[in-house]
Amino acid sequence: MSPSREPQHPESSWDPASLTGNPHERADKSDRVREMFTAIAHAYDLNNRIHSFGLDQYWRRAAVRLAAPLSGAAVLDVACGTGDLTIAFVRGGAAHVIGLDYTPAMLDHARAKAARGRGRIAGIQYIEGDAQQLPYPDGSFDVVSIAFGIRNVADPQRAIREFRRVLRPGGRLVVLEFSEPSSPVVRFFHSIYTNHIMPWTATILARDKSGAYRYLPRSVQTFLDPTQLSEQLICAGFSKVSQHPLTMGTCVISVGFVAP
Repeated sequence: MSPSREPQHPESSWDPASLTGNPHERADKSDRVREMFTAIAHAYDLNNRIHSFGLDQYWRRAAVRLAAPLSGAAVLDVACGTGDLTIAFVRGGAAHVIGLDYTPAMLDHARAKAARGRGRIAGIQYIEGDAQQLPYPDGSFDVVSIAFGIRNVADPQRAIREFRRVLRPGGRLVVLEFSEPSSPVVRFFHSIYTNHIMPWTATILARDKSGAYRYLPRSVQTFLDPTQLSEQLICAGFSKVSQHPLTMGTCVISVGFVAP
């Protein structure tokens, strides 16, 4: 008999007590993250558009541009969520795109979105899987991407090693993640928005009881900064890493290259 997927923390995956320390150090982080995304999947896209002021799609298009060349490329989009970046890779010219996510409810929305699309968008393959144990042989892809998902993985370094394993020589890893702005002034106003305004309005929109939008700012504050993430990529075997801040440093795209 397969293990039950019933939520272990149905009332609140991330209550205030669970966020007083570092949420990335919790032994049950994977379960809580899955429960959280199950709870907010229905409103995930709406909250992304509203609370990024529409910039989330611009950030994803920038990630696709940095993954070039894409003509004929095989792409694995890890933690694909509802499929926005996966679709952007198809529109960017990739030949074969797979979206992988840990949360079935997010994949349900991704498949529904693809089914509403036209032409090649409907041909995307979506699968359930774990970033820490990818179900593919070595050297299967030209590009691996993960957008706003690496900090949600229980063991990011293990996941990064898996990304390196499934990339071909000459392949690229593209990591899009939130960051703390370097400018004190920008950081001050960004903190007010992300710690006070956004959690309140996003929770109302999603009718969320999981604490997802309390977890979001806390998970960014306690995660690796861009320099530390770059070091992790190099330790995993990427030959060089470039980083590209976006929107005054509120997010950063890190690109790791595999030696030809």
